[in-house]
Amino acid sequence: MAKAAKTAYVCNDCGADYPRWQGQCSACKAWNTITEVRLAPAKAAKGDRFSGYAGETQAKIQTLAEISLQEMPRFNSGFNELDRVLGGGIVPGSAILIGGHPGAGKSTLLLQVMCGLSQNMTTLYVTGEESLQQVAMRANRLGLPTDKLHMLSETSVEQICHLADQLKPKMIVIDSIQVMHLADIQSSPGSVAQVRECASFLTRYAKTRQIAIMMVGHVTKDGTLAGPKVLEHVIDCSLLLEGETDSRFRMLRSHKNRFGAVNELGVFAMTEQGLREVKNPSAIFLNRSEEQTSGSSVMVLWEGTRPLLVEIQALVDHSMLANPRRVAVGLEQNRVALLLAVLHRHGGLQMADQDVFVNVVGGVKVSETSADLALLLALISSFRNRPLPQDVVVFGEVGLAGEIRPVPSGQERIAEAAKHGFKRAIVPYGNKPKSAVKNMAVFTVKKLGDALRILEELQ
Repeated sequence: MAKAAKTAYVCNDCGADYPRWQGQCSACKAWNTITEVRLAPAKAAKGDRFSGYAGETQAKIQTLAEISLQEMPRFNSGFNELDRVLGGGIVPGSAILIGGHPGAGKSTLLLQVMCGLSQNMTTLYVTGEESLQQVAMRANRLGLPTDKLHMLSETSVEQICHLADQLKPKMIVIDSIQVMHLADIQSSPGSVAQVRECASFLTRYAKTRQIAIMMVGHVTKDGTLAGPKVLEHVIDCSLLLEGETDSRFRMLRSHKNRFGAVNELGVFAMTEQGLREVKNPSAIFLNRSEEQTSGSSVMVLWEGTRPLLVEIQALVDHSMLANPRRVAVGLEQNRVALLLAVLHRHGGLQMADQDVFVNVVGGVKVSETSADLALLLALISSFRNRPLPQDVVVFGEVGLAGEIRPVPSGQERIAEAAKHGFKRAIVPYGNKPKSAVKNMAVFTVKKLGDALRILEELQ
């Protein structure tokens, strides 16, 4: 008589497991996220499932001093923006997960990368969601070189690795990890167990063969990667391709990177020939009208390793409601309420009976506090209906006592603004340039009152 398959109950959000089902996860406190998972046979748990792929060399214990410190050589993807987000290029043996909403351009970007890399190295593109004819039609429509890229339509991870051992590629793309499956996992493809075990299997294969593997991942309705949270712990680098459906621009962000900085940003434009790099992202976010309008200010955001100029818009209007509205798009709403309280206490401006709407142009999400001063000046400009000069750039953190605090990389922010033709800057006193900036007048402020006084002079 066959033994009944053992089961466990795993939380889809955090990966915690339980012996029986329960409504709330005790680890992350999420409700209705625990699903039943069939466990693999005991022999697979001992590592037999990976036999044949572990390589000829056996693992051995080493001291830290015996490990080679020679830096692993990277190779370029053909896209400088992608290389920037990855930390300087693709590392052999790394496992990279790239997610995004349907239609964001994940498969298009990876197809462009693989067609370019195939001209200089052996590459393998594995598709589990589309037929080979569909991929070939897209490549021909984009005008990509297709003569050297190896293609495979398969969803069995064991078969993919077996064929890859024969081809010996330098890079593999798996599109997508949600449709892959292992034979000894009883659950269906896309389940918690299959996604977790397939990702672990491919990551281990990448390490033992020194092959870079890029996996495409789906996202949920709230924009997070679908599947268990442990999936992000298994891989080396997690990227997310963002972009609204009505916008031609796509932003690639790094949320985890073992080989580079996190929160790096790459900007692409969707065209008829596929995704194209945006060399100067500040230009697309500063597409301002020639006519001066109130409620608009420009700040310098620091994204990863480079500055980025963005426009902040504010609309302050008399409210007919008992509780005036506070709406923020691209900024934290609680931060807006905090700054309104500081403006009332230390600036003498009362907006308790006003509706306040705040927006960051271009769909950029600002999480750092360097936007505080620019947001306050935009609010004051809209409230008084007096526009700011278009050649003024502002940045700085505002404290609860009304003080203007310095922000990191102040010198680089000022230099970026000067490069884009801005003539004047309002910055914290702690970010005062050590030497004069060519063609730019820099005003330093210590208190909110100093910024209001300079604003009166400029207007």
